[in-house]
Amino acid sequence: MNINIFEAIMMVCFGASWPASIYKTIKVKNPVGKSMIFLWLVEIGYISGIIYKISRPDWVIALYLLNALMVGTDIFLVNKYRRMRERGILK
Repeated sequence: MNINIFEAIMMVCFGASWPASIYKTIKVKNPVGKSMIFLWLVEIGYISGIIYKISRPDWVIALYLLNALMVGTDIFLVNKYRRMRERGILK
């Protein structure tokens, strides 16, 4: 059995939460309670996985890329809405 299937299942399970997190950030436009340290640690983890998969390519790299993109989107949105709140654009 190909061991990559278990890695893929793990990536799908981890990745399932990011769309909900992004949706919540967009809907409430209030990043209070979101930890940038946590988001960056997760992003660094996905980037490390991508680098590893580049050295040993297989199809699971697509899941790493997708998850990294979603976390990057959440990081972008959190920063955007924090700046907007600091400037008084959002209340």
